[in-house]
Amino acid sequence: MKRFYGTELPNPLMLGTAQYPSPAILERTFRESGAGVATVSLRREGAGGAGQTFWAMIRDLGVQVLPNTAGCHTVKEAVTTAHMAREVFGTPWIKLEVIGHTDSLQPDVFQLVEAARILTGEGFQVFPYTTEDLVVGERLLAAGCEVLMPWGAPIGSGRGLSNEYALRAMRAEFPDVPLVVDAGIGLPSHAAHAMELGYDAVLLNTAVARAGDPVAMARAMALAVEAGQLAHRADPIEPRDMATPSTPVIGKAFLS
Repeated sequence: MKRFYGTELPNPLMLGTAQYPSPAILERTFRESGAGVATVSLRREGAGGAGQTFWAMIRDLGVQVLPNTAGCHTVKEAVTTAHMAREVFGTPWIKLEVIGHTDSLQPDVFQLVEAARILTGEGFQVFPYTTEDLVVGERLLAAGCEVLMPWGAPIGSGRGLSNEYALRAMRAEFPDVPLVVDAGIGLPSHAAHAMELGYDAVLLNTAVARAGDPVAMARAMALAVEAGQLAHRADPIEPRDMATPSTPVIGKAFLS
């Protein structure tokens, strides 16, 4: 597994911490999933009044914390939120979100690159939530990012991998860069598919938090991620247009 800014994760599943029915279910979900990273929104959780109790629970999970700039729409908002998050959590990691479209929550890639440039220059280790555009990926790497997080589909949509061709192209274009499919995962099969494409991790939230049984869904996602990762390493066969018999014809009896 690739290292994320020098850190090797025990599990390629990254989970968000929003929208769970209760803190107890959130904690059980993380324990069951084995997720190596918890993403937290300083703005969202602060607005919800979770306060120090929430932060203490996240620390007790014993996972890597990845604060994010969810809800930010400008470079200034994102940079300010990142600084606040670094003070609260004591980590240089930041998931950088700069939203440009209200309905789709598509990132504003122009402001994203600028914010990434500023934050990496200030010592942050940036995980940019981006599109699967190769040119944007190049710009983010040039800005100092060492990880790319292309979306699978709009946040919370549960649509899976909307543009498999582009995701394959990004994996091929950046073979040595840690890549994470972020957003749009709705089913365990979606998570497995992302890992089968050679991605290094998946990040999801809504699919687990809003499931009828978040704990069971978290376990399902964990198994799917593991299966997809193993399948990619096993070098699966390529699709074929024609049937190929699995049983050899040598030694077949011929009746006259």
